[in-house]
Amino acid sequence: MSRLVVFSGRSHPALAQGITECLGIPLAPVQSSRFSNDNLYVRLCDNVRGADVFVVQTFAPPVQENLFELLMLMDAARSASAERVTAVIPYYSYARSDKKDEPRISIAGRLVADLLHTSGANRVLTINLHSPQVHGFFPMPADHLTAELVLADALRDRDIGPAMVVTPDIGNAKRAAHLARRLGLPVAAGNKRRIDDRRVVIDGIVGDVNKETAIVTDDEIATGTSVIEMLNLLEKHGVRRAFVVCTHGVFTDEALPRLSEHPLVHEIIATDTVPVAPDRRIPKLTTVSVSGLLAEAIQRIHRDESVSALFS
Repeated sequence: MSRLVVFSGRSHPALAQGITECLGIPLAPVQSSRFSNDNLYVRLCDNVRGADVFVVQTFAPPVQENLFELLMLMDAARSASAERVTAVIPYYSYARSDKKDEPRISIAGRLVADLLHTSGANRVLTINLHSPQVHGFFPMPADHLTAELVLADALRDRDIGPAMVVTPDIGNAKRAAHLARRLGLPVAAGNKRRIDDRRVVIDGIVGDVNKETAIVTDDEIATGTSVIEMLNLLEKHGVRRAFVVCTHGVFTDEALPRLSEHPLVHEIIATDTVPVAPDRRIPKLTTVSVSGLLAEAIQRIHRDESVSALFS
């Protein structure tokens, strides 16, 4: 068995540190700086010859900066004779670019997958792709984890009482159903129609809305528009309290204050696939870590064991 080495880019070092603590190994050091012409410089400060290398880098803003740093880190590992290089990307933001729905646009989800392969990634490990079909874009093996395990554990610790799981988008109903099944709750889904990146319309709910508490879940919350539209509709149906739950808490613009100010919102629960700056955190926001989940998956990949068995 080759040596296990974990490196981190600059996008989310706290998550990488949590992963290595769960693994019981140190986080390998990386040197990163800029030349006078603004070119990026990276160097792996540990020997990786014959090693099983995992590079942790989430696609949080600035996305393009973090993406290119990941490409350079993996290229450095390959050039230094690593036995295998795995890109650990908790939040693969380009999964939203999965189809050609307008003329003359790039299917960036596939393009980035090709770039990862070209730079030296032998494998990809990610969590809750926005579009499941993006899994097929990767020309190398890809392990697609789900955060429902972590989120369900967090919700079990709350005094929720009789509740239902609701997702704003019927396209996310299967994932919402997985969460509902783990909690033993009914599930419903909104009939969402997107107008543009910041405007959506939810004109109905598929399923019975007959509980006072709703767990509103989505894989990703950016502007929060879809969730707020869903909350407004649930309020009209008599729901009195809501827990907002997501895997990827991107929370752009004023999403967190807007969600927090909604009269239904009791708590916002997000995983730490995307870091939230301390000055942007609010009292209603709770972050649960996926470091243990990723560490277990990394250990299984390293030992050539089943990753899907995690969710059996």
